[in-house]
Amino acid sequence: MKYKYLKILTIFVIVLSLMLTACANDVNQSVKVNNKKDELKIHYIDVGQGDSILIQINGKNMLIDAGPRSSSDKLLKYLNTMGVKKLDVILATHPHEDHIGSMASVIKNFDLGDFYAPKITSNTKTFENMITALKDKNKKINVAKAGVKINLDNKINCELIAPNSSSYDNINNYSAVLKLTYNNTAFLFTGDAEKVSEKEILQKNFDVKADVLKLGHHGSSTSSSKEFLEKVSPKYAIISCGKNNDYGHPHKETLSEMKKRNIKIYRTDLDGNIILISDGKNISKQP
Repeated sequence: MKYKYLKILTIFVIVLSLMLTACANDVNQSVKVNNKKDELKIHYIDVGQGDSILIQINGKNMLIDAGPRSSSDKLLKYLNTMGVKKLDVILATHPHEDHIGSMASVIKNFDLGDFYAPKITSNTKTFENMITALKDKNKKINVAKAGVKINLDNKINCELIAPNSSSYDNINNYSAVLKLTYNNTAFLFTGDAEKVSEKEILQKNFDVKADVLKLGHHGSSTSSSKEFLEKVSPKYAIISCGKNNDYGHPHKETLSEMKKRNIKIYRTDLDGNIILISDGKNISKQP
């Protein structure tokens, strides 16, 4: 009888081992698919009411924001599944919890390259945790401001076009706004930049034309002015927000403006993780 139980246990261990190996192979295969040469892949990650975007090209990884602390485990799991070992660039757009809540966890769990953030501090525990995590890894903060070029890969051009001032009444307007250009395709990442920042960007005559616009402030009516949308003239708009959030994001006015301009909308609260792929000529959405 004892031998019989040992035999059953042995078989169970072998089966479990094979299952784990198969799962590992599946993950590895999916990672390989995500790393085609010269393919730009942008992941608008569903982190609930917050922002987090992963940019991948030729084995390089850039993270814009890290969502709220409540989505920390979900974000780390997603990054690991996408084969991320090192984050070559991190951009913290501004120090609000729904954008840097999980940043300390990210910093602790991955090798880091360059870290960028605007010159604005916060007295929150979330901000303190991020600074402490950076100090523990002897990483300095590069100031994110208009005109700064970010070096991720020689195939793409990354330039910050905001903030354009050193002082704002609203922290949202300190948001680092990034334009990424890959040959004939362009993406705009706006953090929570509101109409004040948008107006400054236009006054500075930055080229904001882009195929894809990550709408500022989760689709709030405080962002995405008509003048700004006119200049960006996107084909696609991405809204990162949580289901049934307390802020009413995205606002009806914003959705109405998108519809009026025939801009295709993707929303993390409805679509989950959104992955867009560019070969430099065309942009497609991964099913």
